[in-house]
Amino acid sequence: MVHLASVPNDKAANAPPIEGMGNLSVRPEGDEDAVTASVYGSRFAAERLPMHEMPEREMPKEVAYRMIKDDLSLDGNPMLNLASFVTTYMEDEVEKLMAEALPKNFIDYEEYPQTADIQNRCVSMIARMFHAPTSSDDENSMGTSTVGSSEAIMLGTLAMKKRWQNKRKAAGKDYSKPNIVMNSAVQVCWEKAARYFEVEERYVFCTEDRYVIDPDECVNQVDENTIGICAIIGTTYTGEYEDVKAINDLLVEKDIDCPIHVDAASGGFVAPFVVPELPWDFRLEKVVSINVSGHKYGLVYPGVGWVVWRSPEYLPKELVFNINYLGADQASFTLNFSKGASQVIGQYYQMIRLGRHGYRSIMMNLTRTSDYLAACLENLGFIIMSKKGGKGLPLVAFRLDPRKKHHYDEFAVAHHLRERGWVVPAYTMAPHSQNLRLMRVVVREDFSRARCDTLVADFKLALDSLNEMDKKTVKDYTEHVRKHHNASGKSRHNHKYYKNEKHSLQGKTGKTHAVC
Repeated sequence: MVHLASVPNDKAANAPPIEGMGNLSVRPEGDEDAVTASVYGSRFAAERLPMHEMPEREMPKEVAYRMIKDDLSLDGNPMLNLASFVTTYMEDEVEKLMAEALPKNFIDYEEYPQTADIQNRCVSMIARMFHAPTSSDDENSMGTSTVGSSEAIMLGTLAMKKRWQNKRKAAGKDYSKPNIVMNSAVQVCWEKAARYFEVEERYVFCTEDRYVIDPDECVNQVDENTIGICAIIGTTYTGEYEDVKAINDLLVEKDIDCPIHVDAASGGFVAPFVVPELPWDFRLEKVVSINVSGHKYGLVYPGVGWVVWRSPEYLPKELVFNINYLGADQASFTLNFSKGASQVIGQYYQMIRLGRHGYRSIMMNLTRTSDYLAACLENLGFIIMSKKGGKGLPLVAFRLDPRKKHHYDEFAVAHHLRERGWVVPAYTMAPHSQNLRLMRVVVREDFSRARCDTLVADFKLALDSLNEMDKKTVKDYTEHVRKHHNASGKSRHNHKYYKNEKHSLQGKTGKTHAVC
């Protein structure tokens, strides 16, 4: 997800960092030291980095590198960012392969046919991992790479809407009021897909003791205008797998012609290896499309995603463009065109380097580590909200025990952990259960048992520190951190015109979106 940046006006762009300091300069006279033996001996070290206007003159490459590197040092450490599912570790060999592919435009099939074939191999491997039907001589499953699951979900929604419209047109019925049924705990890209493509959202709301979709309530919301149902394998809040089979069986039992799209952004590379017996994919007849993020538990750096359809029946022909570009005919179904080839190559490396056994070993290790962390946090007095034993993603969602009547909340704990470098987010739950606050730790490939023990020790330290504070001190501290320490509190790029919107779940209910 990319944020919308507001372009500052001239007054803001030229304002000094501190009021009254605009005329103070440490720049040396003349340009004789433009290039020196030391980066920090050059005039560039005594100037502000260009922020709003492109500079007129060049900068030596060594200086540009060092200045930007220093600027980026203020970012957090990705390995301590336990909010995100996104991969933060890859082997040196694949990093080298990906770097060598940086100049390649993936869409240029004529110039880079082997890269295109590597994508096809990935699609085939992923489709088979999801039990796509492969026995028919007449029909084939199909899929494509995307820049992430957001694009994949957009494509899946478009395909469901167009197929529904075609059926309504053929029957001479109205096709102006499509709707889609989904859990209110969906990632924001589902809200975007519905709004961008003018599809009514129908939510099955969570409760204070159920954080996944209720199959009965879900199917009861389906009507003749429903283009499909979204079911999630690994919700972003608690990591639970929704009961896709129960939804499928109810649709079959009631003879309802409604497809299921499975959002397996996080769980698509976990469930097949940890709970291979769980039926959630193309083994279920109503599942027609599945998306998965390669840059999450697919173990590739961002951004790459995948979407697979059961057969051409579920990807209408009029959405696919046959084009001749740079000398080669190609079928294209995508929201963007040019993109780098590196991430697709990285995905192929991981799948042939690790194989099923390698992925299984990693995912089982992550599951064991998340269970260990859950036990430790439970011992510290937290209530665990996520599933254990591989029944959900390798993450731990938890909250403070309300019976202990703490004078601080989960947000205060998160702020204390941030002082030690850890990014452990706190959230309010989805609508109708937003009174619940929770924290979440995502266990990724590089989160070892040793690092887990360090985190647990810092949790204990944070709780001890908060217990020693009085209520007013905690409140003042939390407000200070929110305004002056968190990046969101210091943010200046958001345009005031777009604040306080009321069309999203966050705008309507105060729901905060879990980082993915």
